[in-house]
Amino acid sequence: MSKKYAIGVDYGTQSGRAVLVDLADGTEVADHVTPYPHHVIDEILPGTGKKLEYDWALQHPADYIEVLKRSVPEVIRESGIDPADVVGLGIDFTACTMLPVNEQGQPLCLLPEYQENPHSWTKLWKHHAAQHEANEINRIAAERGEKWLPRYGGKISSEWMMAKVWQILDEAPEIYDAADQFLEATDWVISQMTGNIVRNSCTAGYKAIWHKADGYPDKEFFKALDPRLENLTETKLRGDIAPLGTKAGELTAQMAQQIGLVAGTAVAVGNVDAHAAVPAVGVVTPGKLVMSMGTSICHMVLGDTEREVEGMCGVVEDGIIPGYYGYEAGQSAVGDIFEWYVEEAVPAYAKEAAAEEGVNIHTWLEARAAAYKPGQTGLLALDWWNGNRSVLVDTNLTGLLLGCTLLTKPEEIYRTLLEATAFGTRKIVDAFHGNGVAVDVLYACGGLPQKNRLLMQIYADVTNREIKVAASKQTPALGAAMFGAVAAGAQKGGYDSIVEAAEKMARIREESYAPIPENVAVYEKLYQEYSRLHDYFGRGENNVMKHLKAIKEDVTE
Repeated sequence: MSKKYAIGVDYGTQSGRAVLVDLADGTEVADHVTPYPHHVIDEILPGTGKKLEYDWALQHPADYIEVLKRSVPEVIRESGIDPADVVGLGIDFTACTMLPVNEQGQPLCLLPEYQENPHSWTKLWKHHAAQHEANEINRIAAERGEKWLPRYGGKISSEWMMAKVWQILDEAPEIYDAADQFLEATDWVISQMTGNIVRNSCTAGYKAIWHKADGYPDKEFFKALDPRLENLTETKLRGDIAPLGTKAGELTAQMAQQIGLVAGTAVAVGNVDAHAAVPAVGVVTPGKLVMSMGTSICHMVLGDTEREVEGMCGVVEDGIIPGYYGYEAGQSAVGDIFEWYVEEAVPAYAKEAAAEEGVNIHTWLEARAAAYKPGQTGLLALDWWNGNRSVLVDTNLTGLLLGCTLLTKPEEIYRTLLEATAFGTRKIVDAFHGNGVAVDVLYACGGLPQKNRLLMQIYADVTNREIKVAASKQTPALGAAMFGAVAAGAQKGGYDSIVEAAEKMARIREESYAPIPENVAVYEKLYQEYSRLHDYFGRGENNVMKHLKAIKEDVTE
């Protein structure tokens, strides 16, 4: 018998990547990255010259299809395999990334009559301009004693579906009225491949307040928000919600021709990028927290029971691995902070020195930062450059760097920013562990663990836990491929469950990061200082960050 394969497509913030995976052992045979032609749209609306307001982040839905057209044929070409041997295809996506579509499933932004309205476009996960709506959802839900609110750590985020939908209704009711449905981008791409609109339980559960037993919040809650929203879930969020691993349908003849696969290939329901990574590192039981580390971090852990944890992004039954409650938390910016520092704040002499040495500026900074002991910089930072997702759930918070002197060096600041993100993760680990959701060991995947050894050692020292690292450089895509194999099923050469797939296909490195006791001791002192700053600026005692943001917006307007 010929070998069988699956393809996983991972849709990130800046690009999409396809990975062709051998179903026998998880070997990644070929991969290809397609940068989004329109990138992140956060300043000017394409083709219009229209300036976007503060905190907006959009994308062009055609870019997602471009990834399929470029990257899927490329992995087939590079590998030289017969496309007929690809038995399944799965995708994962940043979330909540959502878009309004008409009755034919066409994005409204692609229609001439709507393309100049920013609300017709895809709202990327990090679109934070719906914070007012999120605040109102949280206030009204708390006043009404909605039983679903504790499942989301007591607050829902401006990044999620309901806040974004309500913002559209508030600011562009004509777009709301024109929309037949609001879809997660992952579900829309699946619909383009199969001809079927199938909502997945992962994004519905974590990003749209859906519960396996209870469904969505009731109509009375939505009516309390705005009478026009009363029937939202029965109309514009309607449709079956399928569990992960379900077959959404088969590749249509038209799409198969465009991407070089065989019509009828099984396609799994969509997934969230970080969640797809969990089985890809072999985590299918509780006690193991998986960090998907890139521009942001998503933290996921499995539990046997449903518990309330401050600031968690959600707990969803079967939301990650069937048979368990999947918990999620996150940090809104991690790699983005390091990128900001390198692009906007590192002095020219450092970049020139890196160029002379023939190394990347991150590598140059990491090497010099590693020469410092914990605490030696005298600096401390709050990692809120893009707000705080967990545990405070407040996108109006901003970053803080404390302790600079006239002798402070760029590598000291760089190390401090690495440490700040580790302290943010420690907050999340403590919240889970302290509320009965065990976190005994950490697993790391994504771009950052592959690139920055210092970062991973700092995380091990700050959390005082061993960290195991994924062997794959494309872990979410590997996980997406695994779910594609499950959609195909064992009869077609795939697997009948994600647990079976993980046993054969998941891979981690032999090397891990163990905490260094003397570093743990110093970081414990620094963490206590971080926690004081965290609560002082984050829990309302000093709202200077929000005041500054308000003044900035007033002056800008």
